[in-house]
Amino acid sequence: MSAVVFAQFLAVAASAQDSYTIKPGDVLRFEVLEDSSLNRDALVLPDGRVTVPMAGTVKVSGLSVDQVRSDVTSRLAPNFASPPTVTVSLAQLGQPAPVSGSGYSTLEVFFLGEVNTPGMVEVRRGTTLLQALAQAGGFSRFAATKRVQLRRTDTSGKQSVYLFNYDDVLAGKTSIGATQLAKGDVIVVPARKLFE
Repeated sequence: MSAVVFAQFLAVAASAQDSYTIKPGDVLRFEVLEDSSLNRDALVLPDGRVTVPMAGTVKVSGLSVDQVRSDVTSRLAPNFASPPTVTVSLAQLGQPAPVSGSGYSTLEVFFLGEVNTPGMVEVRRGTTLLQALAQAGGFSRFAATKRVQLRRTDTSGKQSVYLFNYDDVLAGKTSIGATQLAKGDVIVVPARKLFE
C-alpha cells in the first residue's frame, strides 16, 4: 500500500470516528498525557453519561468523540497549570439492539461469589444487570454489595471491569443497574471482609 493510499485510509477512519455519535453501551477510552493515572475505559451508561476522574459525570450520548474530548479537556483544565492533552477514542461499540422476531434471543452470563445461585445463567437479550441479579437469586448474606463487579470482555479479548455499589443503585445515585448485559458478561460478588 502506498503512503498516499495509507494516508487517505487514515483520514477516512478518523472522519468516521468524528461523525459517529456515541450511544449507551459504547466504551470510551480516555487518556491524559499529563497524568496517566486518569487513563481509563468508561462504559456509557443507559442515561448516556460516563464518569471521568477530576471531570465528574459527563453527558456523552449523542455527541461525537471530538465533542466529548473538548468537554472533558475544559473540565480538567482547572486542575492543570496549562490545558491538558486529552485523547478520547471509541474503544468498543455497544451491543446492537436485538433483532425483532417471534422468539426471544438469549445469551449466557455468569455469576461468581456471593449470589444465591452462582454459575451460568441464560438470560434474554436486553436483560439488565439488576434483572440478572434477581434471576440469580440475589445476594447471599455474606455478599460485599459495595464492591460488585461487572466484567466484560470485548472481541479482541481485552477485559474491562466496572465496579459498583449496590446501595448507590438502590439510592438512584448511579444507573449502572440498567446496563444491558452482553454475551459472556461475568458478575462477581466478593465476600464481605470481617468488619465490612
